[in-house]
Amino acid sequence: MRLGLALVSALLPALLAPPGGTGPLPERMADTGGGTQLITAEAPDARSTTGTVTWWDRRGGRWVRVGSAAARFGANGLVEGVRRRQGTSTTPTGLYPLPYAFGIDAAPAGADLRHRRVTRRSWWCQDNRSRAYNRWVEGLPADCRAKEAEHLVTYGERYAHAVVIGFNYDRPVRGRGAGIFLHVAGAGPTAGCVAVPAGAMRRILAWADPARRPHMAIGTASGPTALTRY
Repeated sequence: MRLGLALVSALLPALLAPPGGTGPLPERMADTGGGTQLITAEAPDARSTTGTVTWWDRRGGRWVRVGSAAARFGANGLVEGVRRRQGTSTTPTGLYPLPYAFGIDAAPAGADLRHRRVTRRSWWCQDNRSRAYNRWVEGLPADCRAKEAEHLVTYGERYAHAVVIGFNYDRPVRGRGAGIFLHVAGAGPTAGCVAVPAGAMRRILAWADPARRPHMAIGTASGPTALTRY
């Protein structure tokens, strides 16, 4: 009995420790969403506005890097998703599904994610008082103020191609934030989204396969918001 207790005590720290060690980043993560495709967006630390986006396939029981690109994050860095507040220009860390793609331009050739084409009536409502909070709307509802919404067509090249990141999406919490996307990078940091060059955005859309349940993990290289904790 004492030997058994001693063995459990010896193993417990290793069992409770967060994932780490060596190997590809997804293999060191606590969760990858259960699918066989993953996008990681990693910043050096929580104050960073730049980093790397990498997309991965799971093949033969191992995660294999497919591609990577330079990334831009929020102007005020990154923050744990459950602690994020709207209007702070921070990118929420965590592991998220990718509900659908959208764009001012048509979907790239070979893209399989569900795609919505932006029209002049397309808005993303960010009004905390609206029933359409954190949702795409065609035509602005009466309870969603224009100053509290994004008129998608006005974002030009940045929204030529984009993917909705499922942050605060399924059951939106008012005040936590709305309209968090993976989109084409502009000249500087974002208001909370993750952005990559236009060519990388097209490659990601051509690669992503909804049948393989792709997810996106956002985080830092170390610390409380480390990607390995998600």
